Amino acid sequence: MTEMMTTDVRAIMDRSPFDASAVADLRELLDRDPSRYRTLRDAVSTIRDRGKKDPAAASESQLRLGVGEVLLGRYAAGLENLKRAGELGMARFFQGLAHENLQQFAEAAEAFAKSAKLGYDAKNSELRRAGALRRLGRLEETDGKAEAGRAKIAEARKILDGLEKAAGSSAEFHFQRGAVLSAEGELDRAAVDLEKALELDRDHDGALFELAYINDLYGNDETAVDLYKRCTQRPPVPLAAWINLGVLYEDEMKFREAEQCYRRVLEYDPNHPRAKLFAKDCQASKGMYYDEEAEKGYTVLKQLLEIPVTDFELSVRSRNCLRKMNIRTLGDLTRTTEAALLASKNFGETSLAEIKEMMRSKGVRLGMALEGADRAGPGGVEAPSAPVPEVSPEIQALLGKPIAELSLSVRARKCMSRLNLQTVGDLTRRSGDDLLECKNFGVTSLNEVRDKLAALGLKLKND
Repeated sequence: MTEMMTTDVRAIMDRSPFDASAVADLRELLDRDPSRYRTLRDAVSTIRDRGKKDPAAASESQLRLGVGEVLLGRYAAGLENLKRAGELGMARFFQGLAHENLQQFAEAAEAFAKSAKLGYDAKNSELRRAGALRRLGRLEETDGKAEAGRAKIAEARKILDGLEKAAGSSAEFHFQRGAVLSAEGELDRAAVDLEKALELDRDHDGALFELAYINDLYGNDETAVDLYKRCTQRPPVPLAAWINLGVLYEDEMKFREAEQCYRRVLEYDPNHPRAKLFAKDCQASKGMYYDEEAEKGYTVLKQLLEIPVTDFELSVRSRNCLRKMNIRTLGDLTRTTEAALLASKNFGETSLAEIKEMMRSKGVRLGMALEGADRAGPGGVEAPSAPVPEVSPEIQALLGKPIAELSLSVRARKCMSRLNLQTVGDLTRRSGDDLLECKNFGVTSLNEVRDKLAALGLKLKND
């Protein structure tokens, strides 16, 4: 039986023509038995060696090699082969998959558009193009280009609306529509589509990843870990799945497992900036002393501030706005100002009044933690105001810069968001210890922040 499996995979890789039918058969075999990926690795190696010995046949083998490398999750190597395969629809489609997994979403969208134009699996190519545009839009929103990002997501939705009649019964369609809904903040509706995608294809890696991410946002860590693990069981694995799984392991203080996740990313992309940074954080965290007794000494106030905002009876609009701002607990709200909330899209005076009333009933208020950080003295008593030194216009301009202009890593940016630090000046009023108390913020991230400030001639409080 084993020999039969081996022969099937090798025969498909050598089939002529090597077309969409061959790839569909290959994927079916791999999905049925993931152990056959070992045979695929051997087949790819054989084709590569054959090309070296016979240069005349080398160009013909580029498509097979590129497809094989992408299916194995070796995206950079796959791209190199596929670019030499010529202007073929299949080559363009698999270039799109490779670019997408390397988070090169603009290039992915272009490759899928060309794949559809060349007639290779046109419906799936368009679905994938919608996905690449949606992810590009999310990236632009994160980088402060909100209007451009929303336009990309709207374009993705328009593509999906046009494909609903032709492709609405496929797992890929429900995945892509669920992912767009998630990008638009409609997480409950998104989950319905994503679960439908998994009913149609229980191993759909995209649906597994997006559903894991939604559970991660809601704080359902156990479910999120399970879904991310399922996402990593069948190549090709989205690199972001390894990253997010590693972060969740770090939350559980499983630093060894987290580091292994980041190492898996670095196997495929040795220069992946987030994986390199997070792996260093894990190494530093493994040597830190964990004081179990101190952990048990949480005060009643701290327990109160850790209550999720989803536990309160807020309107749908208020909940959606808080979710988009990554405000997950009552403590996050005490580190948020009225101005920051009102600056959020669709958040108005009615929602503000609702949240202020809820917080008043709990004995806390908006901005309370910020006041405490800047003004409170020993025992929580407000300290007398100190004289404010005069600051030059140049320094004022630096302090007024948005934190986004520091180009921090994702982990450091998340910490800034959780602490509601919006400008460089906000950051300089925090100490290194303040930042290290933030979830998933380690020594490596702290050094990164210090280096960015030093380049501007600034430093953290108490440095």
